[in-house]
Amino acid sequence: MDQRVDGGASRGKVLIVMHQASSTPGRVGQMLTARGYKLDARRPALGDSLPRSTTDYAGVVIFGGPQSANDTDAYIKREIDFCNVPLRDGTPFFGICLGAQMLTKAIGGSVAPHPQGQVEIGYYDITPTAEGKALMDWPGKVYQWHREGFTVPRGTELLARGDHFDEQAFRVGPRAYGVQFHSELTLAMLYRWTTRAHARMALPGARKRGDHFAGRAIYDGPVKTWLGNFLDMWLASPQTAEQPQEKAEAAA
Repeated sequence: MDQRVDGGASRGKVLIVMHQASSTPGRVGQMLTARGYKLDARRPALGDSLPRSTTDYAGVVIFGGPQSANDTDAYIKREIDFCNVPLRDGTPFFGICLGAQMLTKAIGGSVAPHPQGQVEIGYYDITPTAEGKALMDWPGKVYQWHREGFTVPRGTELLARGDHFDEQAFRVGPRAYGVQFHSELTLAMLYRWTTRAHARMALPGARKRGDHFAGRAIYDGPVKTWLGNFLDMWLASPQTAEQPQEKAEAAA
């Protein structure tokens, strides 16, 4: 069943797509409701539908999850195809981790593991590109939790890079963004992830559990500031008649 969470005086609704029964929109949800948006939360993995149009939404956010954008499950394909709906309708889109990888697949890019089997689990450096610097200020370290990364097609604006997984953030047209990292992370989520999925911290390149908490104490402030600034910019981004997926395809 779809969930709708009220956040005071409404400024419209934001579609929230998650991938597990226990998933929450974390800090993204908190910041959106604090800004007066209602959240329409759906979980296609559990049978929820996705709208055929997003013109009634102020934005669309697809979150991460344990699945891969390369999985063959029918709902994964539906979500990837759905990414084209906000692109077509000009609705602000924000893909986080798996959501960014789904957007990448939708516009003709690729998703794959690190060639040396490395993962990013914990805090890691990112560096904005010239385009990213021109857009906004970025944190130096961000929280990661992934074994695969994306490679976007030509015509896509790369905004940030990393040392282990090169492509970390991108923009498609003026209103669609994908990021590999988890700015939505709350302290409760950090406890839950590092407890339930503790085995992942033994993978090559992963940080030890204690480093996750030590890193949060140092790096979370700039990440929180970035997210607030990003959401304000994202929701205010101008709509254009040009379809961003067509722009990317034309440049390929």
